[in-house]
Amino acid sequence: MSLPLEGIKVLELARTLAGPVSGQMLGDLGAEVIKVEQPGRGDEARHFSPPEWEGESCYYLSSNRNKRSITVNLKTEQGKEIIHDLAKDSDVLIENFRTGATEKLGIDYETLKKINPRIIYLSVSGFGRTGPEKDRPGYDILMQGYAGLMSTTGEPGTPYKAGPSVADLTTGILGALGVLAALLARGKTGEGQFVDSSLLDGQIMTLNHLATGFFATGQSAKPMGQGHNSIVPYQVFKASDKNIILAAANDSLWEKACKAMGWEDLLQVEEYKTNQLRVANRDQLIPILSERFAQFTSDEIGAKMDEAGVPCGPVNSVGEAVTSPQAVARETMVSVDHPKIKDLKTPAFPVKLSDTPASVRHHPPLLGEHTEEVLSSLGFNSEKISRMREDGVL
Repeated sequence: MSLPLEGIKVLELARTLAGPVSGQMLGDLGAEVIKVEQPGRGDEARHFSPPEWEGESCYYLSSNRNKRSITVNLKTEQGKEIIHDLAKDSDVLIENFRTGATEKLGIDYETLKKINPRIIYLSVSGFGRTGPEKDRPGYDILMQGYAGLMSTTGEPGTPYKAGPSVADLTTGILGALGVLAALLARGKTGEGQFVDSSLLDGQIMTLNHLATGFFATGQSAKPMGQGHNSIVPYQVFKASDKNIILAAANDSLWEKACKAMGWEDLLQVEEYKTNQLRVANRDQLIPILSERFAQFTSDEIGAKMDEAGVPCGPVNSVGEAVTSPQAVARETMVSVDHPKIKDLKTPAFPVKLSDTPASVRHHPPLLGEHTEEVLSSLGFNSEKISRMREDGVL
């Protein structure tokens, strides 16, 4: 059974997280991905630790399966020629250099599309490749702040970043989506195109209704701690043993939740009749609910809510989440054969395809593991490859 992107060749000149996530997603779907790394040091993510697993950075391991690694010094003339040779036969190129860097290196889109008009060039950046701040560097935490996420997260007066690198991950996923759209378009036109995926654009997209709400009201959303600005109750509560979440996202669920807990008295209070009224009176309602939930264990609350069909669940640790029966049943983690690590596990491709499911075919490569293999396919003999190593090209 062939994979959706079987036969598609991807040249990845990206490092850290957003760009490599795009490459890994395309690789999971069957694309052949060649990862180009800096000689001697490699992808910066190889050095983001702890945690490590048998000396390998978990940061790197999580985002680089289904790739082959070669090392090339892009600042040398021979290095540039190698990239040009690889680009001639590539369907996709992924890069996340500072704006202007690819032009200096001679590997920018305008140069490569002359070599290969069908190439789809995914450019990943912090602020995008246009606009007054296009030259600024961008990292995940910077963009969580700049793009508004941190202003809505945490308790009032104390902005918090999200634990995972949500700006990087969102950008990587959207970059892969852009590549897929460009591949479909190329099937109609025969021409490749430039795909611009930025942390800023992706993070603002995730603001969703908060962004639209600003233009509707002229007011920016404020941090709500464990609550929600538009729905009550929709937040974390402390049971007698641990934290739980109640998501009574409409009036019907509110009624079911109250009946499930035996709190019919709350249904008689006029100020709590509708969600809009509950939002307006949250300062009165939430302390009442908090006091009552604290009298029950999380299992007791969960059982009552599950029986009533009300969304409710625990606040799990990372370990509890990835080993939960549902996560295991969904195969959310995948085992990867690795030359150094026994039973390496990384997050699986998150979408299930019934007929052409994503697959793991290659471990996250060791630095430069496939340099000779790839260069040999370009016609370089072992003597030439050895000479280029001596000259600092590889």
